[in-house]
Amino acid sequence: MSMINGFTTADAQQLSSTERALIERRERTLGPAYRLFYERPLHIVRGDGVWLYDAQGKRYLDAYNNVASVGHCNPRVVDAICAQARQLNTHTRYLHEGILDYAEKLLATFPSELSQVMFTCTGSEANDLALRIARQCTGGTGIIVTQLAYHGVTEQLASASPSLGAGVPASPHVRKVRAPDAYRLGAQNVSRLFAEDVRAAIADLRSHGIQPAALLFDGIFASDGVLADPAGFAREAVAVAQAEGLLYIADEVQSGFARTGSHMWGFQRHGVLPDIVTLGKPMGNGQPIAAAVMRPDVVREFGNSTRYFNTFGGNPVSCAAANAVLEVIQQEQLQDNCAQVGDYFKAGLQSLARQHAVIGDVRGAGLFLGVELVKDRQGKAPDATTTRHLVNGLRERGVLISSAGAGENILKIRPQLIFQREHADLFLETLDAVLREC
Repeated sequence: MSMINGFTTADAQQLSSTERALIERRERTLGPAYRLFYERPLHIVRGDGVWLYDAQGKRYLDAYNNVASVGHCNPRVVDAICAQARQLNTHTRYLHEGILDYAEKLLATFPSELSQVMFTCTGSEANDLALRIARQCTGGTGIIVTQLAYHGVTEQLASASPSLGAGVPASPHVRKVRAPDAYRLGAQNVSRLFAEDVRAAIADLRSHGIQPAALLFDGIFASDGVLADPAGFAREAVAVAQAEGLLYIADEVQSGFARTGSHMWGFQRHGVLPDIVTLGKPMGNGQPIAAAVMRPDVVREFGNSTRYFNTFGGNPVSCAAANAVLEVIQQEQLQDNCAQVGDYFKAGLQSLARQHAVIGDVRGAGLFLGVELVKDRQGKAPDATTTRHLVNGLRERGVLISSAGAGENILKIRPQLIFQREHADLFLETLDAVLREC
């Protein structure tokens, strides 16, 4: 990705004295593990809808941050947070209508079998809780994920998140399977190959004396490169896992809350029923709240034998924010917006692909799109150099995205759910201009 630890002399020369001072303060106070986006980092001071503004007042079209899912500083969400903060904010060990009202509204968006929810503060916590429940329910410890998955930063989630890099110790209880990449494996093959790989991973765990517990993947395989199609390709692999006694945990932190357009939740595109669904980032539009939604029978033994609480998970202020987000999505018909603007946006990217040979594939669903850049269309060799140039060139022209994939060659486009056609047009015009510089 276009991230930095430090800077070359040329990089530093492009920074203002204020920016250099901020970077030095970060390194001195926050340490070396944090990363910044872009070769020339951004100093953002304000957000409004689909826009971010830097310290000089320059406006940037934000086509990446799904945390602010219904727009930066959405007035309805801000008002809900302020109103509740003036009244009460405490933990979930008291009775409070707010958490129950939101829980009922949220669960109404899921299949009826998924009828209980447990709240946390982050998607990492939600996935960690889901794995604890899966292990209690199945008696197993083995986890199956895709090759470049990202699921969180707790110790057990980091070991199941290969995208975090070689510095994270491998776990003997985790098996990686190939990402279901229709561009490289063939659309006609991905369902069969994904199922075969899951079956082989289950067998390998058992051959090492490890009982499998869970198949964990996100509904759009975002870190693997935004792999959305053909819809339904995950059904066979999920069926294999569930038939073998594993729980299927659907990580909806990135593909959920209407983002894919056709459905509220990414797993629904594949016609499958998860045992547990995890939610996170966009749930509160930046206010920390996340959750695990599940079948009652899955959590029964865990609940009967484990004393679980999360001090801040599901607090009244976070629930007020999340409730406002859900109301905005439903009342402003943002799922339809994702479908319609997403189709328009994708068609525009496909038009650019006909003009620029470096674009090997355009894919995605709704307002979650991926553009794979290759050195040549026949060999499909990843072009990470051009990808870095595009990500940073777009930043310089006022458009923000990032990259993904094993070859660091896929533009990851994930704007707010309120994105409109005029925003897509601006993105496409800017991308075309930067491509012509390559």
